[in-house]
Amino acid sequence: MIVVRTDVRALLFDVFGTCVDWRGSIIREGEHLSRTRALDVDWAAFADAWRAMYQPSMELVRSGSRPWTILDVLHRESLDELLTQYGLENFEESCVDHLNRVWHRLDPWPDTVAGLCALKERYVIAPLSNGNVALLVNMAKRSGLPWDVILGAEVARHYKPQPEAYLAAARLLALEPGQCMMVAAHNSDLFAARECGFKTAFVRRPTEHGSGQTIDLRAESDWDVVVSGFTELAEEMNGRQDSDQNRPEPE
Repeated sequence: MIVVRTDVRALLFDVFGTCVDWRGSIIREGEHLSRTRALDVDWAAFADAWRAMYQPSMELVRSGSRPWTILDVLHRESLDELLTQYGLENFEESCVDHLNRVWHRLDPWPDTVAGLCALKERYVIAPLSNGNVALLVNMAKRSGLPWDVILGAEVARHYKPQPEAYLAAARLLALEPGQCMMVAAHNSDLFAARECGFKTAFVRRPTEHGSGQTIDLRAESDWDVVVSGFTELAEEMNGRQDSDQNRPEPE
């Protein structure tokens, strides 16, 4: 008799959109700026435009068209371009720098912290994000994200979905890829992780892009786990571990 056991030792998390509400957070900070400076800006459109520049800016690094560059710098370059488009180019440097660091101050989804704390009791948990280390550390300190270690693009010097971004995380934890589970609200992230041998968990975040979201509303493959939030993920993963521990060893 063959007993199949879950051998996941570490859960590695996409952050933007999966753990935190980047869009709502940018809108919140933008609206505060509008109140203090009497601005008339569509901050939802601004947030969407900023995020739309995210992948193209990283692709220049992935392709080798520019040397390794951290996300804070890429975000700032995109922001400078957007401020000009929106007629806000006269902001003083301190204000621009503070706005750029909104990515360090993103609010977690309501279920994120409790779910991570429950998972941390049984598993190693870490971000596997394209965010740079300082960004992820500052976000964690502000929001109480209880990471065991910070992993991801800057550590690997590769942006997802490049394989090395995933494989470096497993290697640094002294784990096989199959002992790691990638947790993401984005099917594309999970496809790339599975190609590297990771287990996969899809978490639905149907309002990441606002109420009119049309992408990543459902699992697009047979991921190992499909859940509606981190609390459910913790119940599922901790339950699987309990089930495995209570199974009799094969004779």
